[in-house]
Formats: sequence, C-alpha cells, structure tokens
Amino acid sequence: MAHVSEELTPQKPAGHDDSNAPRKEAGQGRDDAPEQMRVRAGKRQTMLDEGKQPYPVELPITSTIAQVREAHGHLEAGEETDDVVGIAGRVMLMRNGGKLCFATLQDGAGVRIQVMLSAASVGPDSLATYKSEVDLGDHLFVHGRVISSRRGELSIMAEPGEGEDAPAWKIASKALRPLPKTYTAEDGTEMALSEDMRVRRRYLDMIVRPAAREMVRMRANVVRSLRDYFHDAGFIEIETPMLQVLHGGAAARPFSTHMNAYDTELYLRIAPELYLKRAVVGGVDKVFEINRNFRNEGADSSHSPEFTMLEAYEAYGTYDTMATRTRDFIQKAARDALGTEVVTLPDGSTYDLSGSWESISLYDSISDAVGTAISPQTSREDLVRIATDLGEEIPDHYVNGKIAEVIFEKTVGDSLWAPTFVRDFPEDSSPLVRGHRSKPGVVEKWDLYVRGFELATAYSELVDPVIQRQRFEAQALAAAEGDPEAMVLDEDFLMAMEYGMPPSGGMGMGLDRLLMALTGQGIRETITFPLVKKI
Repeated sequence: MAHVSEELTPQKPAGHDDSNAPRKEAGQGRDDAPEQMRVRAGKRQTMLDEGKQPYPVELPITSTIAQVREAHGHLEAGEETDDVVGIAGRVMLMRNGGKLCFATLQDGAGVRIQVMLSAASVGPDSLATYKSEVDLGDHLFVHGRVISSRRGELSIMAEPGEGEDAPAWKIASKALRPLPKTYTAEDGTEMALSEDMRVRRRYLDMIVRPAAREMVRMRANVVRSLRDYFHDAGFIEIETPMLQVLHGGAAARPFSTHMNAYDTELYLRIAPELYLKRAVVGGVDKVFEINRNFRNEGADSSHSPEFTMLEAYEAYGTYDTMATRTRDFIQKAARDALGTEVVTLPDGSTYDLSGSWESISLYDSISDAVGTAISPQTSREDLVRIATDLGEEIPDHYVNGKIAEVIFEKTVGDSLWAPTFVRDFPEDSSPLVRGHRSKPGVVEKWDLYVRGFELATAYSELVDPVIQRQRFEAQALAAAEGDPEAMVLDEDFLMAMEYGMPPSGGMGMGLDRLLMALTGQGIRETITFPLVKKI
C-alpha cells in the first residue's frame, strides 16, 4: 500500500452546534428540532430503512485504543505492520477528501488514535457511505492494519476482514446531537462549554474536556485510597440509613419526605454519626462509612446540598488519635492520587500537605485577632458587641459558643492557608462532644482548615448518657427559641448509650472538599453530577 502523506488537523466544522444554550429535548421527527438534529435523525432512519442497525448490540472489537497505542507506540514515521485490530471510539475530529478520509477516535479515558479510510482499501461505495452516514460525535468501529503515517501519526488503515460480517467500518452508535463547538473565553482559553453548562451537562464536559475526565478518575482513586487506609487499620465499613425518623448527628437543616407505607414523615440523613455510634456500642470498635448526606441549606463554591462524607469512630481513641489518622490518610490520598504530598493548584502554585500540621486554640486565636481576651466565660453582651463591630448580625437564638465561632470565621478561619487543626471548641455549641479534660467551658473537638476552608472535624466523643440527655434537652430548648439547626432528642440513641459506649474518638470529613484541597477546584467541579438549579 502506498504511504499516506496527509494528516488529520483539528478543524471547526461549519455549522457545528453550540450546546451552551439550553434547549428543549428534541427527537426524530420534531418540527422544532435544530436542523443538524433533523439531518442526523434522517441518517438514522435511512440506515434503518436499508436494514442497517445504527445501534448494534455487538461489534468485533479486538483491542482498546490504549492497547494499540501501548503495543505500537514505537513505530517510526512511515512504518507499517500486518497487525490487524478492531477498535471503537467516538469521532472527535474528521476530514473527508475525495479518495481518502481521516478521523480521530477517542475512548472513554480520552486516549485518541487516527483512522484512515481510502477508496483503495475499503472500496468507493463504502467510502461514499462513510461520508454520508458518519458525523462528529458518532461512535465508530474500525477494522484494519496498524501503521504510522509519514508524519509519524499512529493510525489504523481501515480494511475489511474476511466474510460479509467483517466490515472495514461500522457505526457503533449514531449521535443525534452534535458536539459543542469551541469558543474563546475572556482569558483567551479555548473552551467548548460555559462553566454553567459544564455542570449541567457533565457528560458533555467529560467528552470534550480532559480535566473533567481526570477529576472522575482522581475521585475514584481518592475513595479507594481512603478505603484501603481504614481497611488496613482494622476498621469495618458499614452502611447506615439514609431515611431516618429523626435527623441528628450535626447542626443542620434536613430535607423531609413522606413514606406512604408507614404514613410517617422521614428525613434524609444529615450525618451518619448516631448510627455509627450505635455500632460502636454494639461492639464494632473501629467503624467507618463513606456516605451521601443531605442538608437543606445554602449552595456555594464550598457547599452542596448533597455531598459525600467520610465518618470514622474508634473505641478507646481520642480527638488526638483522630488528628493523627486524618493527617495520615489525607497525605496517603495525595500520594495515591497525585504521586506527591505537594499538590499543584490551577494557578500553577503549590500547596504543601506534607509533614506535621500546626494546631491552634479557637479562643486564643480569636483573642489575638480582635485584640482582647475572649474565653468561654466572656459575656454574651461582649461577644455580640465584638461580632457586631465586625459587621456580623447575631440572631437571638445564638448561644455564646456559636457567637464565638462566628467571630472565629470572620477573623481567623478564612486566613488559615496551611493545614491547621483548630482545637477546643465551645461546649454549648458542641452537644455530642466530651468536655475537655482540663479546660472548663470547652470540649475536645478540632476542625481542620486547609486553604481557608473547613475540611474535617473530630471529637473525643461524649459517652456519658446522662450528660448527653442534658445536652439534647438544651438543644430542644434552642429549637423552641428559633434555632432551625438544633438537634432533636433521640431516645433510641440515648437507650443505646445507656448500654455503655466505650471512650471513643470520632471524625468526619467532606470527601468533595478533600478533592477541593487536592485540586484547587470548587465543589461543583469535584462532584461528578452536582445538584443545580433547574432552568
């Protein structure tokens, strides 16, 4: 066969659809369908009329694109082989000539390869059919020899196999919608989708943007790393209910629903904490869960109403135990997913997760920030005055500890760039936490901050059922006074504690936020299919 001198170069086909603008779903035969969709639907129907299947159930695939590249990446420019393969992928680029056509196929991982179809190799009729049937975005099967063109592009030269059922090419799935066209953003970046449409149509984002596909894989690697860490440390993974008769385990507003079979109101869980603690009471001394939680609150760059959380509890551990574990598994996740504990952010800067992490006291840090001593004994009047001077409005139902936390967020939290454990929180805002062993008015709780946002939290768990009941009763009073995030009194949980819960350490971390810390992306980028407002 003669050497091929032409190469496929990226081009923007004329009339290529812009999928940034939302439009109604359109199918075959719809009068209001975009012109390109009507054309593509017509091609689909023509294939069916001719007895061809635009969505075949099976294809004679022998290799993945990645396997072909790995096995033949050594080919020199112009070198040909007798190795015959059958591959399939999505058509991302194409250029049709008179007697020679080029296309680039992409697999699910984003690996690409060039395919070539010539009149000499597939026949003039087959080449003409290819030109009339195949569009950008179609999934295409190609059978042929592996070669390297004169310019050194690894390629598949399409050739039919033996027999009628061994075509040189075949449509594997006809795309009725065209892929989005490229446009130039304000910063000069070549884009295919607006930020909003990347989130709303993540499937398109993953097709056209390598970073979107990489995020999916990185998330999977991080989850695998976390599970490996806890399994190796002797923890048992369990599943706790998502539908609960009472919402608890965190200070948050729940989503509610109605169960027809029991004719009762239920809540989507805001945290798995109270059930995981029941498991510890039952003898599962080391337990963890990677779960979906739901909180009926705001949504922004670091908050999502539906999110994934890791929670773990260890009998005879403390908040110090959990600090060490949290640092260890975050550093392991960075190594496993990125190969380093010093991660690179989108702006090119680096963020260091290695080594030991600093610890600070909540009350000491806000005292330094505002220039006056603040402690658990500081009056509510003084706390409100300080918060008001900082521009914060304090609702009447906020307890003193909550006001202190507001002051912390305003003056300290956003500035904590390096990984930092903020320790020893107010007792009145931490109803599930053991009182500090030596500091009155605070509890053994820390929050981990990275790059100015809270990533994880941990407690020395409150295991005294009498004190826990008192804390729940105080929460009930807070709810009566208008606190929408106050916890409810859970009698079944208290009964479990009354059977004896061993001293324990517990921690919780937002998995989506861990991805934010590792990648520098917002929370909607780290969640594969985030909840977005309907348009």
